[in-house]
Amino acid sequence: MGEATLRARGQWLHAPGGDVLRHLLAVQAQDVRTPALALGVRGGAPDASMRITWLMRQTLHLVHASDLEWLHPLFAPRMQATNVRRLRQLGVSEADADRAVSLIASRVPATRAELASHLAAHDIPVGGQAIVHLLARAAMRGVVALTPDRVFVALSLPRPGSREAALDELARRYGACHAGATRDDLAYWSGLPKRDCREPGPCSVEDGPVPRVALPAFDELLLGWRDRSPTVPPSLARTVHPGGGIIRAVTLIDGVAT
Repeated sequence: MGEATLRARGQWLHAPGGDVLRHLLAVQAQDVRTPALALGVRGGAPDASMRITWLMRQTLHLVHASDLEWLHPLFAPRMQATNVRRLRQLGVSEADADRAVSLIASRVPATRAELASHLAAHDIPVGGQAIVHLLARAAMRGVVALTPDRVFVALSLPRPGSREAALDELARRYGACHAGATRDDLAYWSGLPKRDCREPGPCSVEDGPVPRVALPAFDELLLGWRDRSPTVPPSLARTVHPGGGIIRAVTLIDGVAT
Protein backbone atom coordinates (compact mmCIF):
# COMPACT_ATOMS: atom_id res chain seq x y z
CA MET A 1 0.00 0.00 0.00
CA GLY A 2 1.43 3.36 -1.03
CA GLU A 3 2.02 6.21 1.41
CA ALA A 4 -0.80 8.31 -0.04
CA THR A 5 -3.27 5.48 0.52
CA LEU A 6 -1.96 4.86 4.04
CA ARG A 7 -2.44 8.50 4.94
CA ALA A 8 -5.94 8.71 3.48
CA ARG A 9 -7.13 5.50 5.13
CA GLY A 10 -5.61 6.54 8.45
CA GLN A 11 -7.76 9.68 8.15
CA TRP A 12 -10.94 7.59 7.67
CA LEU A 13 -11.43 8.76 4.08
CA HIS A 14 -12.08 5.19 2.93
CA ALA A 15 -14.96 4.28 5.27
CA PRO A 16 -16.80 7.28 6.72
CA GLY A 17 -18.43 6.89 10.13
CA GLY A 18 -17.74 6.75 13.85
CA ASP A 19 -16.57 9.52 16.15
CA VAL A 20 -14.60 11.38 13.51
CA LEU A 21 -13.42 14.30 15.62
CA ARG A 22 -12.32 12.01 18.45
CA HIS A 23 -10.23 10.12 15.88
CA LEU A 24 -8.74 13.24 14.27
CA LEU A 25 -8.36 15.02 17.64
CA ALA A 26 -8.53 18.48 16.02
CA VAL A 27 -9.71 20.12 12.80
CA GLN A 28 -8.42 23.52 11.71
CA ALA A 29 -11.27 26.00 11.98
CA GLN A 30 -10.25 29.54 11.04
CA ASP A 31 -12.42 29.21 7.91
CA VAL A 32 -16.07 29.09 9.03
CA ARG A 33 -17.05 26.54 6.38
CA THR A 34 -14.27 23.99 6.59
CA PRO A 35 -14.79 22.13 9.90
CA ALA A 36 -18.23 20.82 8.93
CA LEU A 37 -16.94 19.87 5.47
CA ALA A 38 -13.86 18.12 6.87
CA LEU A 39 -15.99 16.10 9.28
CA GLY A 40 -18.65 15.48 6.64
CA VAL A 41 -16.37 13.78 4.11
CA ARG A 42 -15.48 11.34 6.90
CA GLY A 43 -19.09 10.74 7.94
CA GLY A 44 -19.17 13.12 10.91
CA ALA A 45 -20.81 16.42 11.79
CA PRO A 46 -20.33 19.22 14.33
CA ASP A 47 -22.35 18.90 17.53
CA ALA A 48 -22.83 20.51 20.93
CA SER A 49 -20.00 18.48 22.50
CA MET A 50 -17.43 20.39 20.41
CA ARG A 51 -15.65 23.69 20.94
CA ILE A 52 -13.37 25.95 18.88
CA THR A 53 -10.37 27.76 20.33
CA TRP A 54 -6.77 28.73 19.56
CA LEU A 55 -4.53 25.66 19.86
CA MET A 56 -2.07 24.08 17.40
CA ARG A 57 0.09 26.59 15.52
CA GLN A 58 -1.77 29.38 17.38
CA THR A 59 -4.69 28.74 15.04
CA LEU A 60 -8.38 28.09 15.66
CA HIS A 61 -9.19 24.38 15.91
CA LEU A 62 -12.36 22.40 16.52
CA VAL A 63 -11.99 19.77 19.27
CA HIS A 64 -14.16 17.87 21.69
CA ALA A 65 -14.73 20.02 24.77
CA SER A 66 -13.47 17.20 26.99
CA ASP A 67 -10.11 17.24 25.19
CA LEU A 68 -9.61 20.90 26.07
CA GLU A 69 -8.90 19.82 29.65
CA TRP A 70 -5.43 18.66 28.57
CA LEU A 71 -4.96 20.50 25.25
CA HIS A 72 -5.49 24.00 26.62
CA PRO A 73 -2.62 23.86 29.15
CA LEU A 74 -0.26 22.62 26.43
CA PHE A 75 -0.90 25.43 23.98
CA ALA A 76 -2.34 28.51 25.72
CA PRO A 77 0.83 29.53 27.62
CA ARG A 78 2.87 29.54 24.39
CA MET A 79 0.56 32.16 22.84
CA GLN A 80 0.55 34.71 25.64
CA ALA A 81 3.74 36.61 24.74
CA THR A 82 2.58 37.04 21.14
CA ASN A 83 -0.84 38.17 22.35
CA VAL A 84 0.62 40.78 24.71
CA ARG A 85 2.90 42.16 21.99
CA ARG A 86 0.16 42.31 19.36
CA LEU A 87 -2.34 44.05 21.63
CA ARG A 88 0.32 46.62 22.54
CA GLN A 89 0.90 47.26 18.83
CA LEU A 90 -2.85 47.75 18.41
CA GLY A 91 -3.00 50.31 21.20
CA VAL A 92 -4.58 48.11 23.87
CA SER A 93 -2.98 48.36 27.30
CA GLU A 94 -2.54 45.34 29.57
CA ALA A 95 -5.00 46.89 32.00
CA ASP A 96 -7.64 47.17 29.27
CA ALA A 97 -6.89 43.66 28.03
CA ASP A 98 -7.39 42.21 31.50
CA ARG A 99 -10.55 44.24 31.94
CA ALA A 100 -11.78 42.93 28.58
CA VAL A 101 -11.38 39.33 29.75
CA SER A 102 -13.68 39.99 32.71
CA LEU A 103 -16.20 41.82 30.54
CA ILE A 104 -16.22 39.02 27.97
CA ALA A 105 -16.67 36.35 30.65
CA SER A 106 -19.63 38.27 32.11
CA ARG A 107 -21.37 38.75 28.74
CA VAL A 108 -21.30 35.28 27.15
CA PRO A 109 -23.03 33.57 25.43
CA ALA A 110 -22.57 36.13 22.68
CA THR A 111 -21.32 36.55 19.14
CA ARG A 112 -18.10 38.32 18.23
CA ALA A 113 -20.07 41.38 17.10
CA GLU A 114 -22.02 41.50 20.36
CA LEU A 115 -18.84 41.23 22.41
CA ALA A 116 -17.16 43.94 20.35
CA SER A 117 -20.08 46.29 21.05
CA HIS A 118 -19.99 45.38 24.74
CA LEU A 119 -16.27 46.14 25.05
CA ALA A 120 -16.54 49.35 23.04
CA ALA A 121 -19.30 50.52 25.40
CA HIS A 122 -16.75 50.18 28.20
CA ASP A 123 -14.12 52.24 26.32
CA ILE A 124 -11.91 49.32 25.32
CA PRO A 125 -10.38 49.64 21.81
CA VAL A 126 -11.83 47.00 19.47
CA GLY A 127 -11.02 48.41 16.03
CA GLY A 128 -9.20 46.43 13.34
CA GLN A 129 -7.74 43.22 14.72
CA ALA A 130 -7.95 44.31 18.37
CA ILE A 131 -11.22 42.47 19.00
CA VAL A 132 -9.74 39.23 17.65
CA HIS A 133 -6.77 39.41 20.00
CA LEU A 134 -8.93 40.38 22.97
CA LEU A 135 -11.15 37.36 22.36
CA ALA A 136 -8.05 35.23 22.00
CA ARG A 137 -6.82 36.58 25.36
CA ALA A 138 -10.05 35.45 27.01
CA ALA A 139 -9.76 32.05 25.33
CA MET A 140 -6.14 31.70 26.46
CA ARG A 141 -7.25 32.43 30.01
CA GLY A 142 -9.61 29.48 29.67
CA VAL A 143 -12.81 31.41 30.36
CA VAL A 144 -14.47 31.20 26.91
CA ALA A 145 -14.51 29.13 23.75
CA LEU A 146 -16.56 29.08 20.56
CA THR A 147 -19.34 26.66 19.70
CA PRO A 148 -19.33 25.17 16.18
CA ASP A 149 -21.85 27.84 15.14
CA ARG A 150 -19.43 30.58 16.31
CA VAL A 151 -21.04 31.72 19.55
CA PHE A 152 -18.68 32.45 22.44
CA VAL A 153 -19.70 30.54 25.56
CA ALA A 154 -18.31 30.16 29.07
CA LEU A 155 -15.60 27.58 29.61
CA SER A 156 -14.69 26.03 32.93
CA LEU A 157 -11.49 24.00 32.90
CA PRO A 158 -10.11 21.91 35.77
CA ARG A 159 -6.66 22.49 37.19
CA PRO A 160 -4.03 21.31 34.68
CA GLY A 161 -2.87 17.75 35.09
CA SER A 162 0.53 16.28 34.28
CA ARG A 163 2.20 18.00 31.33
CA GLU A 164 4.16 14.82 30.58
CA ALA A 165 0.94 12.80 30.41
CA ALA A 166 -0.60 15.42 28.10
CA LEU A 167 2.41 15.29 25.76
CA ASP A 168 2.15 11.49 25.71
CA GLU A 169 -1.56 11.71 24.89
CA LEU A 170 -0.91 14.25 22.13
CA ALA A 171 1.60 11.92 20.46
CA ARG A 172 -0.70 8.91 20.81
CA ARG A 173 -3.76 10.67 19.41
CA TYR A 174 -1.83 12.38 16.62
CA GLY A 175 -0.17 9.14 15.56
CA ALA A 176 -3.47 7.24 15.52
CA CYS A 177 -4.67 9.23 12.49
CA HIS A 178 -1.38 10.21 10.83
CA ALA A 179 0.10 7.09 9.27
CA GLY A 180 3.88 7.08 9.08
CA ALA A 181 4.26 10.36 10.97
CA THR A 182 7.48 11.22 12.81
CA ARG A 183 8.41 13.53 15.68
CA ASP A 184 9.30 16.17 13.08
CA ASP A 185 5.78 15.88 11.67
CA LEU A 186 4.25 16.21 15.13
CA ALA A 187 6.34 19.32 15.82
CA TYR A 188 5.26 20.82 12.48
CA TRP A 189 1.58 20.01 13.05
CA SER A 190 1.40 21.07 16.67
CA GLY A 191 3.74 24.05 16.64
CA LEU A 192 5.43 22.72 19.78
CA PRO A 193 9.22 22.47 20.06
CA LYS A 194 10.56 19.12 18.93
CA ARG A 195 11.92 18.52 22.44
CA ASP A 196 8.29 18.37 23.63
CA CYS A 197 7.21 15.94 20.91
CA ARG A 198 7.16 12.23 21.61
CA GLU A 199 7.34 9.57 18.93
CA PRO A 200 3.81 9.40 17.43
CA GLY A 201 1.72 6.41 18.39
CA PRO A 202 0.78 3.67 15.91
CA CYS A 203 -1.84 4.15 13.20
CA SER A 204 -3.80 0.98 12.54
CA VAL A 205 -4.56 0.88 8.81
CA GLU A 206 -5.84 -2.06 6.77
CA ASP A 207 -5.02 -2.39 3.09
CA GLY A 208 -7.66 -1.37 0.58
CA PRO A 209 -8.78 1.35 -1.85
CA VAL A 210 -9.66 4.97 -1.18
CA PRO A 211 -12.71 6.27 -3.06
CA ARG A 212 -12.73 9.52 -5.01
CA VAL A 213 -13.42 12.30 -2.50
CA ALA A 214 -13.46 16.09 -2.50
CA LEU A 215 -11.50 17.57 0.41
CA PRO A 216 -12.19 21.09 1.68
CA ALA A 217 -9.57 23.78 2.08
CA PHE A 218 -7.33 23.34 5.14
CA ASP A 219 -8.19 19.65 5.40
CA GLU A 220 -6.22 17.65 7.94
CA LEU A 221 -4.88 15.31 5.24
CA LEU A 222 -3.16 18.34 3.70
CA LEU A 223 -1.97 19.86 6.99
CA GLY A 224 -1.01 16.89 9.10
CA TRP A 225 2.53 16.14 7.86
CA ARG A 226 5.52 18.37 7.14
CA ASP A 227 5.92 16.79 3.69
CA ARG A 228 2.62 16.63 1.80
CA SER A 229 4.19 15.37 -1.46
CA PRO A 230 2.78 11.81 -1.10
CA THR A 231 -0.71 13.37 -1.29
CA VAL A 232 0.00 16.47 -3.41
CA PRO A 233 2.17 15.85 -6.51
CA PRO A 234 4.93 18.41 -7.10
CA SER A 235 3.10 19.67 -10.19
CA LEU A 236 0.19 20.78 -7.97
CA ALA A 237 2.15 21.96 -4.95
CA ARG A 238 1.96 25.69 -5.78
CA THR A 239 -1.70 25.42 -6.72
CA VAL A 240 -2.68 23.72 -3.47
CA HIS A 241 -0.35 25.78 -1.28
CA PRO A 242 0.14 29.18 -2.97
CA GLY A 243 1.58 30.74 0.18
CA GLY A 244 0.26 33.01 2.88
CA GLY A 245 -0.97 30.08 4.94
CA ILE A 246 -3.55 29.09 2.30
CA ILE A 247 -4.31 25.40 1.67
CA ARG A 248 -6.83 24.97 -1.14
CA ALA A 249 -9.51 22.34 -1.66
CA VAL A 250 -8.57 19.29 -3.73
CA THR A 251 -10.14 16.17 -5.18
CA LEU A 252 -8.48 12.89 -4.19
CA ILE A 253 -8.25 9.87 -6.46
CA ASP A 254 -6.66 6.86 -4.78
CA GLY A 255 -5.48 9.19 -2.02
CA VAL A 256 -3.66 11.57 -4.39
CA ALA A 257 -4.74 15.14 -5.19
CA THR A 258 -5.76 15.87 -8.76
